[in-house]
Amino acid sequence: MASTSDFRNGLTLDIDGDLWSITYFQHVKPGKGGAFVRTKLKNILTGAVVEKTFRSGEKVTTVRLERRKVNYSYTDGQLFFFMDAETFEMVPLSGEVIGEEQLRYLKENMECEGLVHDGTVISVDLPQFVELEVVETDPGVRGDTAQGGTKPATLETGAVVNVPLFVEEGEVIRVDRTEDKYLSRVSE
Repeated sequence: MASTSDFRNGLTLDIDGDLWSITYFQHVKPGKGGAFVRTKLKNILTGAVVEKTFRSGEKVTTVRLERRKVNYSYTDGQLFFFMDAETFEMVPLSGEVIGEEQLRYLKENMECEGLVHDGTVISVDLPQFVELEVVETDPGVRGDTAQGGTKPATLETGAVVNVPLFVEEGEVIRVDRTEDKYLSRVSE
């Protein structure tokens, strides 16, 4: 149990059986009436964001989550299977839990970080920087621009990012998946 004075960003709470992470909080002390804490909470499993107000000093149930390495193995079309690196068990997760923005960069044998609650992996986070092969892009023509130009490139996972004109099909590039941004070519 914790009090509202213990709130901090990233703290995980159990509210009505659901796991919520605090993304924003503000202690408010109005001139009249009791103090309260205004928060924004993100559901760990669904990603839904809600605003909730707590009375100052109100007790809440905190949850301790662990992080564990998991490797993406395969998909059966509906579920995505990850192997827990500690127990070697296969963990099935739905696409909704993983999130559309992460699925664009998910590649077989990719090492990810699993969020563990009560010994069970409930969610995964992909690495921020991923290395993927360019499978389709237009050829860059030297002299097209005076400045560094860009062109769209489709990666092996289906994600599309803008890359410099000199990047060609078959090259492996490093991408910041949180910003859908090209970083560099990977030397082989």
